[in-house]
Amino acid sequence: MAELKWKPENCAQCGECVGACPYGALEIVGDKVIIKTTCTACGACVDSCASDCLEIIGAEKKVAGAGEHKNVWVFAEQRDGKLSKVAIQLLGCAHGLAKELNQQVGAILIGHNITKLAQELIHRGANIVYVFDDPKVAQYSTGPYAKVICELITKERPNIVLYGATTIGRDLAPRIARRLNLGLTADCTELTIDKETRFLLQTRPAFGGNVMATIMSPTTRPQMSTVRPGIMKELEADPNKTGEVEKVKVDIKEEDMLVKILQVVKEAKKIANLDEARIIVSGGRGVGSADGFKVIRELAETLGGEVGGSRVAVEKGWISQDHQVGQTGKTVRPDLYIACGISGSIQHRAGMQSSKCIVAINKNPDAMIFKVAHYGIVGDLHDVVPALTEAIKAAGLSKKQ
Repeated sequence: MAELKWKPENCAQCGECVGACPYGALEIVGDKVIIKTTCTACGACVDSCASDCLEIIGAEKKVAGAGEHKNVWVFAEQRDGKLSKVAIQLLGCAHGLAKELNQQVGAILIGHNITKLAQELIHRGANIVYVFDDPKVAQYSTGPYAKVICELITKERPNIVLYGATTIGRDLAPRIARRLNLGLTADCTELTIDKETRFLLQTRPAFGGNVMATIMSPTTRPQMSTVRPGIMKELEADPNKTGEVEKVKVDIKEEDMLVKILQVVKEAKKIANLDEARIIVSGGRGVGSADGFKVIRELAETLGGEVGGSRVAVEKGWISQDHQVGQTGKTVRPDLYIACGISGSIQHRAGMQSSKCIVAINKNPDAMIFKVAHYGIVGDLHDVVPALTEAIKAAGLSKKQ
């Protein structure tokens, strides 16, 4: 691990390093610089030092056996025998990363009666699919899933492993990272390969979404990330693509189960399916109230789409959290995104700006949302949205059942 070293022979006792440290990890006591345990070896003090009395050691440590770690893997999450949307999106991302590294794409598929899904993964970009098909994992359970993936990683030594930042992915990936003593970057919005080091650059929002942090894992392999659904672009299915399917054998014992699932109760409440929606009509502060969302819902139903909302609309209780679009909500990529009464903060734009067509409706002609919109309507949404809904119905284009 990288650590900070003080070189007393060069030190001028100027104190610049103490003020530069963002963690308060340096202190001058007498004629010595004390490095506290809160030091993260970030290097801020080194940059501030004019006398070269501080240095980071161990930063260039090589990964043991790094050359043996090859290929980019995706955890192919499935539920009830159906691949999740994010699994297909991650394969598209993995394909790009693997191409740049001149490596192959692997997919990990776990469940019961799911072997048939392997060909779909191959058609979507996987070169090899590792399948663990067993009745013991008919329902997701952290213990056995983690054991299968840990044993597979230890045996095959992949370079990168990606998980969807879903309920399952956020539960599973940290468990694997802890068991194998690996790094893990959560909730990534961008993944690229550094040209010089060939390390994975993992970008995610930080400090409440006000900055974007890029993180590397230079000393552990595989490099692991969870990735937001809706961020990565999936590949078109290629029915002619061929690949390898390898059946995985892992002995799942009773003590591996950790939790016994007695019953699965599916909630009757309709949850917004923004991840897979082709059309989303979203409302923000300009909607004004929960009652104001009626015109938003009417337009969404007429178009056969889903209703979205900004963080403000959710925090005010006008719409439930599962409808939230943005950095602290869901990242979406629909064919059509209609933003109604949304100012267009950076946090909201980050969650929807990859939509194929964006229509913005806002009274303020200077609203930031217009900067990412393909089409803009300056006007009161309570006048514009109902008129738009009626025009669609009059043209016979309504999808409302």
